[in-house]
Amino acid sequence: MKILVCITHVPDTTSRISFTDGDTKFDTTGVQFIIGPYDDYALARAVELKEQQGGSITVLNVGGAETEPTIRKALAIGADEAIRVNAEPGDSFFVAEQIANVAKDGGYDLILMGRESIDFNGGMVHGIVGEILGLPSISPVMTLDIEGDTAKMAREIEGGKEYLEVKLPLVAGCQEPIAEWKIPNMRGIMSARTKPLKVVEPSGDATNTKLQKFERPPAKGDVKMIDAENVGELVGLLKNEAKVL
Repeated sequence: MKILVCITHVPDTTSRISFTDGDTKFDTTGVQFIIGPYDDYALARAVELKEQQGGSITVLNVGGAETEPTIRKALAIGADEAIRVNAEPGDSFFVAEQIANVAKDGGYDLILMGRESIDFNGGMVHGIVGEILGLPSISPVMTLDIEGDTAKMAREIEGGKEYLEVKLPLVAGCQEPIAEWKIPNMRGIMSARTKPLKVVEPSGDATNTKLQKFERPPAKGDVKMIDAENVGELVGLLKNEAKVL
């Protein structure tokens, strides 16, 4: 089985976020970057499937040279090889187009990624990749098992779960509890240094969107305490100040 796992290079969730150049650029100074948490689930499940059924895992990232430590961590966790598309991940369509261009000649049985990245939270890339390649795309996948040429999955829907069976190949956007995150051991870290990491140039059109400005959420206002017996005052504040009524 050939598995392609697409990973993002994102700020650690504990990072303090700030911007430069008139709030038009993300300030990376002092920021620790990690594999996207949802992508970590996808990679962990890929490693489990490889252990169960054999095969190979390729990790793919769209990003500059600064993402290579993150890619090497994925190799240390259990991927066999890596591909980096040498481009800034400008928008969802551009990233999906790069993934599809790499995947179309790869003969992959599974294309796994997180349900969304944690920097832009678009949740669109897996669907666009599936559309470009003409493959079924399922998200968010919570369980994934392979029997022969069939993938059996469960995903969340409003009010419950949906159980699906789809013929391979397919694209899946993963989330917990599909697998437990894996921590690279020393042997994996050492072997990751010599595993192949191929750099390819982007193809297709440049990104179609332009970022104008980043904006932080407004600061929280003061809390107003209302006596439990004074319902009229509460209603008035909700109507006239909060304007939610």
